[in-house]
Amino acid sequence: MSGDLQSLQHRIDGAADLEGVVRAMKALAASSIGQYEKAVASLNDYYRTVELGLSVCLREAGPAEKVKAGQPIGAVVFGSDQGLVGRFNEVVVDLATETLRKHPGPVRRLWAVGERVGSLLTDAVAAAPVDLFPVPVSIGGITPLVGRILIAIGSARDKGEVMNVHVFHNRPRSGAIYAPVHRRLLPLDSVWQTRVAKIAWPGKSRPEVIGGSRAALQGFIRGYLFMLLFQACAESLNSENASRLAAMQRAEKNIKDILEDLNRKFHRARQASIDEELFDVVSGFEALARKTR
Repeated sequence: MSGDLQSLQHRIDGAADLEGVVRAMKALAASSIGQYEKAVASLNDYYRTVELGLSVCLREAGPAEKVKAGQPIGAVVFGSDQGLVGRFNEVVVDLATETLRKHPGPVRRLWAVGERVGSLLTDAVAAAPVDLFPVPVSIGGITPLVGRILIAIGSARDKGEVMNVHVFHNRPRSGAIYAPVHRRLLPLDSVWQTRVAKIAWPGKSRPEVIGGSRAALQGFIRGYLFMLLFQACAESLNSENASRLAAMQRAEKNIKDILEDLNRKFHRARQASIDEELFDVVSGFEALARKTR
């Protein structure tokens, strides 16, 4: 009986230690979610400023780049390299492969953020090379990552390898943990140009671009693309931590249920051990009393 009690106590101690680890991971995921949500919210003012600058430049710019059917395609796919996120990588790769398969142009290059999503893309789209980028572990790592992706996209477009660029990532959803989303990053077509050019200037007098609008327009477009990729990365990391938080909450509940069951078994075993000891004492006393009589 003592061996059973020691075994149960050992299992209880192990479950309690695991519960502490789960609580720490849950707190870390919750803290990270708040940081990424603030990062996405902070883009609103930046986005508004870039849009206003683009609206001024586009009024003086020429016709936008035409989107032609059958042009080569590139895609940026944001994933996760950490565990406890369920099918986080699989769902975004499923959306990417389904969308790219329906596109009339050939897929020429893929940029994967995360080795796991890169491996899935290699298996799903064997015809296109996959360039890997590490997943940022903090807000500070998003900016250099986006800069490297923009350089890679610019180089591929200059060489004529890709013309259309799409972005795939997971976005947080209310009621559900996340959902995969897709948007076309490039080219910025006439529909986009017309919409942005119609944005009203908040002041009474509209500013003028000195020295030609081309250089200013290119600068604002780089800022616009940077903002879109930064937002996609931050939302992906937010979704990843939300998925991990949900997994930790389920694990914490399961551990509590296990601890309750183990404690009940321990108390029953302890009570049985006490009853057995009392029975031995009473039996010994009765035997001694009979011998004395």
